[in-house]
Amino acid sequence: MKRKNSVFLLLAAVIWGVAFVAQSAGMEYVGGFTFNCIRSLLGGVVLLPVFLLHREKGQGSFWKRNKTLLTGGICCGVVLSIASNLQQQGIRYTSVGKAGFITALYIVLVPFFGLFLHKKVGRLVWIGLLFAVSGLYFLCMDGQFTVGRGDLLMLLCAAVFAVHILVVDHFAPLVNGVVLSCVQFFTCGVLSGIPMLLFEQVSMEALAGAAVPILYAGVMSCGVAYTLQIVGQKNMNPTVASMILSLESVVSVLAGQLILQQRLTDRELLGCGLMFVAVVLAQL
Repeated sequence: MKRKNSVFLLLAAVIWGVAFVAQSAGMEYVGGFTFNCIRSLLGGVVLLPVFLLHREKGQGSFWKRNKTLLTGGICCGVVLSIASNLQQQGIRYTSVGKAGFITALYIVLVPFFGLFLHKKVGRLVWIGLLFAVSGLYFLCMDGQFTVGRGDLLMLLCAAVFAVHILVVDHFAPLVNGVVLSCVQFFTCGVLSGIPMLLFEQVSMEALAGAAVPILYAGVMSCGVAYTLQIVGQKNMNPTVASMILSLESVVSVLAGQLILQQRLTDRELLGCGLMFVAVVLAQL
């Protein structure tokens, strides 16, 4: 069972790594809130048949019969909306590979945040945190010791994704994972739609241009990968799960180089290497 869960999480990491390319390409046509709104709603629609098939039947209102499911889905959706919109805005100002590695910082933050849930954190995790900070220095800091706007948004995104993993860890064992994922996407889509209507202009021509990236992000990244995360995390240690999921950072670098011809400097590659060491140490 644990081996199958690990395979699900690994597949999710691969899909997410390539999704950084789709997110970057989509931003050439539409705004970040528009991209996330449509991709999330699309992911929810893809899973809607499963939701209708697995919804609990019985007497009483739908809310009472599915209270834990809806509460969990809404909570996951709120956190996912914040994280994904921070990521989408941040990717406008940095490369795909760099964005992927900074996002992977959640691997260190998951056990760190676990302290607030009274979970013990080992010595190697703290050593890993030092490597992560060092790696981020080489990734984010320029000669003037400043952090770019995209880097800062990605750091905030990593922190919120760490919270998302812990929220999923709490609710996934209690309900049907696929249905939970469906509720999460509709929640994320609605929340992303509010700033989309307020701050961005949407045209059919722009949506047509971004159709392929949105379809990949909606069907594969949302509908498939996030569902694989929720199903794969069921009854798994959240720190181990985050280790497997963090491999998306490696895939994002490879995808950025192969598809977008983006190259990291030697300094940035050193930062990626240090962060990868931090990821490994956090698991040992």
